[in-house]
Amino acid sequence: MIKKNPTMRTASRFHKKRSVKAGLPPGTLVHIGAVTDRSVLISVIGYGPDGVEEHHFEQIEQYLQYPCNSPVVWVNVEGVHDVNLIRVLGDKHAFHPLVLEDIVNTVQRPKIEDYGDYLFIVLKMLHPTGEGDFSSEQLSIILGPDYLFTFQEGIAGDSFDSVRDRIRSGKGKIRGMGVDYLAYALIDAIVDGYFGILEGFGERIVDVEEELTLSPDQKALHRINGMKKEIIFLRKSVWPLREAISFLERGDSHLLHADTRLYFRDVYDHTVQVIDTVETYRDLLSGMLDLYLSSISNRTNEVMKFLTVIGTIFMPLTFLVGVYGMNFKYFPELEWENGYFILWGFMVSVTLLMVAYFRKKRWL
Repeated sequence: MIKKNPTMRTASRFHKKRSVKAGLPPGTLVHIGAVTDRSVLISVIGYGPDGVEEHHFEQIEQYLQYPCNSPVVWVNVEGVHDVNLIRVLGDKHAFHPLVLEDIVNTVQRPKIEDYGDYLFIVLKMLHPTGEGDFSSEQLSIILGPDYLFTFQEGIAGDSFDSVRDRIRSGKGKIRGMGVDYLAYALIDAIVDGYFGILEGFGERIVDVEEELTLSPDQKALHRINGMKKEIIFLRKSVWPLREAISFLERGDSHLLHADTRLYFRDVYDHTVQVIDTVETYRDLLSGMLDLYLSSISNRTNEVMKFLTVIGTIFMPLTFLVGVYGMNFKYFPELEWENGYFILWGFMVSVTLLMVAYFRKKRWL
């Protein structure tokens, strides 16, 4: 049985097969992503200055029978593996087939597309999983005139609890603003979550650097390779996101009000900070391999220096032993009464003198 190392597990988290869609016509709904056994949950939060109404549905028929007439309606769908459910939602709200295709295909890069009546936004939502590690899921947002749809892959938990609490409690401006402000609040929560992920990632980098300095081994090398794949994924997630938020900040769509552009500008600044941090960590990881090779080389040099010193010390001793081990019949020193002890004294003196010389040269 072949055991997978941590690097192989890390790679599998960020690479999903797209070959299943090869040859299919555009708009074909084929789910690509992690398969979950959780049932799809549809959550509807309608709100306005006067109050909040909230519903949760496990069947699409229940959702269709209870329309929400609040000024702002937020529909959150947890789970995109049910292709038929996504198709029914698309037919009801007249979403373009290419939008539905991108929703169920969870390997999209962050982007924004203007379909006139609504905006389609794709971005990556990260979840901390402990010890500085994280998981990722695709979040698709459809922003309309008075509604907003969010589609999650179905991983337990999200970054929107603070937004829901603000809607329910009426804190802040969210209940008095439009649906574009809700989109800002959700995107801002996701970008803020990146900072927590990067803090944990930075702590892991520090730990690996200390490990490389003290005791570099193959385990540390595997960790470096795994972290390089993670930072590449982070870089692919945040660089396109800057372009999408820049579109929102410019307000090129009639769905975005001038009052909300200032908030999107703040999110844009946060995104730039995330990008700067990702690039810094990328440079650090690029230098870690050099640090690993340098540490291995230094340790090898220390071992070779020790062996060289020991071999140098024993060279004259081996010479003396070899001379007096020759099988000649006449050796004048063999007749000495204290020849054995004199030879031992001479060899010990040579050893001590060589050790003292090496210490003076700081070779030991």
